[in-house]
Amino acid sequence: ALKKVFAEHKDIQKLAEKFILLNLVYETTDKNLAPDGQYVPRVLFIDPSLTVRADITGRYSNRLYAYEPSDISLLYSNMQKALKLLKTEL
Repeated sequence: ALKKVFAEHKDIQKLAEKFILLNLVYETTDKNLAPDGQYVPRVLFIDPSLTVRADITGRYSNRLYAYEPSDISLLYSNMQKALKLLKTEL
């Protein structure tokens, strides 16, 4: 599903080199990593101050950090946005 599309997207793979990526196999009890509930997959952008960026979300209002395979362009765009914010805000 999303993992496969993510792995096959050449532009995302190039951009991913600038991120620290975690793939949690087991659900965490850390509420910071589930700000709007526990569902998978979810992609959180966390800045160097360890704050989940609530301004970088997916397209679903009931699952803010969810991305489906069809959302890969939005995920790529959000990765670009995160890098831009890192350079301009922090």
